[in-house]
Amino acid sequence: MHELVIRGGRVVDGTGAPARTADVAIDGGRITEVGRVGPGRREIDADGLLVTPGFVDMHTHYDAQATWDPTLGPSSWHGVTTVVMGNCGVGFAPAAPDRHDWLIGLMEGVEDIPGAAMHEGIQWEWEHFPEYLDALGRREYAVDVGTQIPHGALRAYVMGERGAANEEATPADIAEMARLVREGLEAGALGFSTSRTSLHKSIDGELVPGTFASRDELFGLGRALAEAGHGVFELASEHTSLGKDIAWMRELAAETGRPVIVNLSQTDFAPVLWRDILGHLDAAAEEGVPLFAQVAGRAIGLVMSWHLTAHPFVTYPGWDALAKLTPEARVARLAEPGFKERLLAETPRNLGFFESFVTQAFHKMYPMDAAFDYEPDPSCSVAALAKATGRRPQEIAFDALMQDGGYGQMYFPLFNYADGNLDLLHTMHGHARTYMGLSDGGAHCGAICDAGMPTFMLTHWTRDRSRGPRMSLERVIQRQTRDTAALYGLRDRGVLAPGYRADVNVIDYDALGFERPEVVYDLPAGGRRLVQRARGYVATLVGGVATYEQGQATGALPGRLIRGPRSR
Repeated sequence: MHELVIRGGRVVDGTGAPARTADVAIDGGRITEVGRVGPGRREIDADGLLVTPGFVDMHTHYDAQATWDPTLGPSSWHGVTTVVMGNCGVGFAPAAPDRHDWLIGLMEGVEDIPGAAMHEGIQWEWEHFPEYLDALGRREYAVDVGTQIPHGALRAYVMGERGAANEEATPADIAEMARLVREGLEAGALGFSTSRTSLHKSIDGELVPGTFASRDELFGLGRALAEAGHGVFELASEHTSLGKDIAWMRELAAETGRPVIVNLSQTDFAPVLWRDILGHLDAAAEEGVPLFAQVAGRAIGLVMSWHLTAHPFVTYPGWDALAKLTPEARVARLAEPGFKERLLAETPRNLGFFESFVTQAFHKMYPMDAAFDYEPDPSCSVAALAKATGRRPQEIAFDALMQDGGYGQMYFPLFNYADGNLDLLHTMHGHARTYMGLSDGGAHCGAICDAGMPTFMLTHWTRDRSRGPRMSLERVIQRQTRDTAALYGLRDRGVLAPGYRADVNVIDYDALGFERPEVVYDLPAGGRRLVQRARGYVATLVGGVATYEQGQATGALPGRLIRGPRSR
C-alpha cells in the first residue's frame, strides 16, 4: 500500500507530453508510480482536477525574508515548491560586520523591500557565504530554497569602499572574488548573479556594485563557475544596450561552458530589440553555446495606488504631506472638498526621465477592477478615457485612485507592452532558448505584484486569452517545472515520474484565478508589501507533504535549503 495516492487526475507531467488521466503514487517523499496504481493509506480524489509538478521559480528575492518567514509567500500561494533567490547581483553574503546597514540599503533601493523590515527581521548569523547557507540550512520552509552568490555583496566584501563605489577591480581583487565564488559554489550555491542596469540603485542612489565591471572581472568570475563544475551566470542587463553587450555574454558562455542567462524585456524606448536578441540566441544555439534569456509571463507592471510607491501625483508638491499620513488619514484628506482641484492645479516637479515617464505616461495607465485583464486594450487607458470624455487625464487618474473608498488601483505595464498587447511574449515563450522567470517574488513590495506569474501562465496563456494565440497547457507546465529546474541542475524535480521528488500541485483548473492585489503590513516592523492571492489550488505538496490545502497553509514545513545541483 502506498503512503499517498493522487487518484484519477488529469496529469500534465512536466515533460511536454500530452495530458492523460492517471494516478500518482507517492512514498518516502518520492513519486513511485504513475498510471493505474493500488490503494494508498491516504488518497486525494483528483477526478476532474489538474495534477502537475510543483512550480520552480528561478527568479525571486527572498534573501532577507528567508531568514524570518518560513512560508515564503506570495510564491508558495501560487503552486511554487522551489525558489531560487540571489538574483540581480544583490543579497546578504558575504557580509562584513560593518556592512550590514549598507547591504540592507542596497536591497531596499534595488528591490523596494522596506529597510526597517530587514533591519528588524534579519538575524545576522554569518559573514562568509558558506555560513549564510548554513544559517538557511538550519531553517524549515514551505518550499525548497536555492540561492546564488550576488556580485554586489561580493565586491563590497573584497574591495570595501572601492567595490561599493564601482572602482575597477585589480587582478588581486578578481582572484580573491573568484576564490570566494568557488567556495560558495562548493558549499552549495546554484550560481552567480550580477547587474549592469542603471535602474538598479541603492537607497542612496548609487549604482549596484558591478554595474561597470570590466571584462577581466566578469570573465574571471565566470571561470570560477567553470572550475567548480556547476552554476548559472545570471545577469540583469541595461535594456537599451543589450544588443551590444550580448556579444561578450556569448563569449563568456562559450569559454566557460556554463549557462549564461540574461533578463530580456521589451522597453518603450527599444521596442524591437528583443527580436535581435532572439537572433543572437539562435546563433549561440547553432554553435552549442549555452546562452539563454529569461522572460516574464506578462508585462512587468507597476500597481499604482495612493498607498503604494508609484502613482501620477507623487511628484506634486501637495503630495508630500499626504505621503507621511496613515492610509485612513490620507484617504480622508484626499476626499476633502476642493482638495482634488488644488492638487491638480499644481505643477509637478521634474525628478528625472524615468520618474517623469512613470508618472506622466497616461497612455500606459489602466484602472483596475476585481476582474482586471492583464492584457488590457489601449482603448481602456487613462489617456484614451480622457480623450473620449473630454476630461484631463489627471482627473481620470485621480478618480480611479479614489475608487473603492480611496483604495483604487491602476496598472502601469512598464515592460513588454510597447505594442499594447502581449504578442511578443507569445513569441518569446515559443523560443527554445528562453526560460520562464522574472516573477520577482519577495521584491518590489510597494509597486510590483508579479509573484503570481505561475498562476497567470496557466490562466491567461492556456485558458483565457482573447486577444491573440494561446499556448498549450503542456508547454506552459513544462516551462515552469522541468525546464526551470534543469537550468539550475535540479534534475530531481519538475517531472511527475518514478524517482522524482514528490513536489505536486492539484489544481481546479476551471476555478483557477487571482484575487485583487492588496496592500498588507505584515513584514517585520509593520513593513508594507503588495501581495496577490490565488484561488483554485486544491493541494500543494513538497516532498510528498501537503503545505497548502484549499489555498490554506497546513503549517507543515518540509522545504529545505538546496545545496548544489541534484540528480534524479
